[in-house]
Amino acid sequence: MNKKNILAIGMASAMMLTFNSCQQNSRENPLLAESSLPFGVIDFGKVQTSDYMPAFEVAMQQQRDAIQAIVESQDSATFENTILPLEDSGRLLSRVSSVFFALIEADKSPELSEIEKKVKPMLTDLQNEISFNKALFQRIKQVYDKQHDTLTGEDQKLLEEVYKDFVRKGALLSDDKMARMKEINLRISDLQQQWGDLLQAATNDAIVWVDNKEDLAGLSEADIAQCQKDAESRGGKAPYAIVIVNTTQQTPLASLDNRELRKKVYEASIHRADGTGKFNTFPIVVEIAKLRAEQAELMGYPNYASYSLENTMAKTPENVYDFLMNLIKAYVPKADAETKAIENFARKSQGAEFQLQAYDYFYYSAKMKKELHDVSDDEVKPYFNVDSVLINGVFYAANRAYGLTFKERTDIPTYHPDMRVFEVFDKDGQSMALFYGDYYRRASKRGGAWMDNFIDQSHHWNQKPVIFNVCNSAKAPDGKPSLLTWDEVTTMFHEFGHALHGMLSNCNYRKLSGTSVARDFVEMPSQFNESFATIPEVFDHYARHYETNEPMPADLKERMLKSINFQPCYALGENLAASSLDMAWHMLASKDIPSADKAMEFETEALRKVGLLNPFIPIPPRYHTSYFNHVWGGGYAAGYYSYLWTEVLAVNVADTFEKLGALKPETGQAMRDKILSRGNTGDLMQMFADFTGMQQPDASAILRARGL
Repeated sequence: MNKKNILAIGMASAMMLTFNSCQQNSRENPLLAESSLPFGVIDFGKVQTSDYMPAFEVAMQQQRDAIQAIVESQDSATFENTILPLEDSGRLLSRVSSVFFALIEADKSPELSEIEKKVKPMLTDLQNEISFNKALFQRIKQVYDKQHDTLTGEDQKLLEEVYKDFVRKGALLSDDKMARMKEINLRISDLQQQWGDLLQAATNDAIVWVDNKEDLAGLSEADIAQCQKDAESRGGKAPYAIVIVNTTQQTPLASLDNRELRKKVYEASIHRADGTGKFNTFPIVVEIAKLRAEQAELMGYPNYASYSLENTMAKTPENVYDFLMNLIKAYVPKADAETKAIENFARKSQGAEFQLQAYDYFYYSAKMKKELHDVSDDEVKPYFNVDSVLINGVFYAANRAYGLTFKERTDIPTYHPDMRVFEVFDKDGQSMALFYGDYYRRASKRGGAWMDNFIDQSHHWNQKPVIFNVCNSAKAPDGKPSLLTWDEVTTMFHEFGHALHGMLSNCNYRKLSGTSVARDFVEMPSQFNESFATIPEVFDHYARHYETNEPMPADLKERMLKSINFQPCYALGENLAASSLDMAWHMLASKDIPSADKAMEFETEALRKVGLLNPFIPIPPRYHTSYFNHVWGGGYAAGYYSYLWTEVLAVNVADTFEKLGALKPETGQAMRDKILSRGNTGDLMQMFADFTGMQQPDASAILRARGL
């Protein structure tokens, strides 16, 4: 997932001045002082929690002063004296925010949480001040009216994006509607802060404690050791703990022999925040949904989906529903057949009356795969050491495709000891980026995986990109290797695809650079990058036994690769269900938003309407409403469909790579030149067409790629 979309604060960026550093207790505030480290990165070793609030205050005041200077100018508005200073006005705030919110997501402490509660309303206030500054917008509009047709390239695109942003945020509203929009923005900011705190607490509390090792039968010794470690790190209420991660299904469900424990883990996952326990996010959900619907109505749209999708490749809710319903139509009969096959397999050992439940699906599917393909996670995990996957897989593929090389930098401080830093060099040997990797789960990190920037690429600011990836793989006890499942391997390739989109950016302006593209395009480079994981040369380079360094045996490799698309309906079905829920909530008018006590009933009805509430197909949404962080805590409202939409684009791009030669330098260079380097500087569909030669994506490719 791309965190730049999810956590976008909406601030215009600004020109970095030589900072006159704040003095706090006779020491420089490292968030404000000019860094002596490579790329100007923050020295995490010097940053104290008490530095953040004064840094935010200084950075926000600096942006206010810059905006005021634009507004008070007596000169006629031009691109040079209005649009560029606006682009430059929040550079320091961008620097401070990127560091602070990285920690909020990946290493949150109670102290940081308290600061977040104060800072988010301050940031929203500032954004309101800028977005609804009539004098500022008047100057922007003057530039748009006078210079749009005479500007070219990125200058014209920057002007377009700035003007559209102001209009979409309400710059043309009447005074009373503008005042209400400000109130809504502030309230949503507050609610999303509450959501993040409550969901993390709910997920941490949903731990399933296990008293006896015998109850963990089916798990590997390494997994049992991880359960013991998780128990110790989370208070030791029992000798073992199964922690709950962000998605509905939990990895241990594929291995646990104890059906009652499987049920307990599954129910802990789906009920973590729906009010059946001590946590309930539904009051927050319905209020956010109602406020978003009101936002759309203030802007003249019937619902939030119509408002939000206007600025995407899909354009309209109708196009999204057509896309989803075509997939659902193809999916349902195949999912029914897949489920019956698994249930019949289970009945061979459990009896003719056995009925497959959602918490059984992974378990019997894994056993069926083992019987048919003779392969299991425990058999392949020794070949997926996290270090080898990163260095010999992810980095190796980037070297072969794009000519990049990586050198570890142990001299650059990080925010957590588990994090690693690499300097990235281009094919000509020039240093071009820094990359941070944070791969292991911990209680202070939210669930999921994502990419974001500490520093965005910008020629205008003479700024090279500093990118980070975050994942949630289990860290083995000291002295033992951290081994990955195949899903975790592809997640690392996926998030690095986002990183490449940021690293290879070659744009003038931060607002247009890297991953600053529409939601239903931003996941394409990342999903495409997953395809490198199975290219034979790349696979053989990283899939090596952690003890012997021997490559995966040919017969095991063949069996594993054949099994990747074994019973593919589950993954597609859970995504279709989550996408449909997202759309259902955001297609409502404000008056139709259900009350919190009716939220689960609304979810059930929404799935029934699209044909995904089938008692004979126990495939739940990837995220139920109550813990759907992409939608309620992030930037994917009415946009979760984009994972499937961009998968279509990604498969088409991968097919083009295969046709041209996936590891040929010329192919990678074409991808760099036509897509990865261009950010949001041009029409996204045209970029896709320029590389693939296709005027429209081939949507059927997603079914073929998934083995359907």
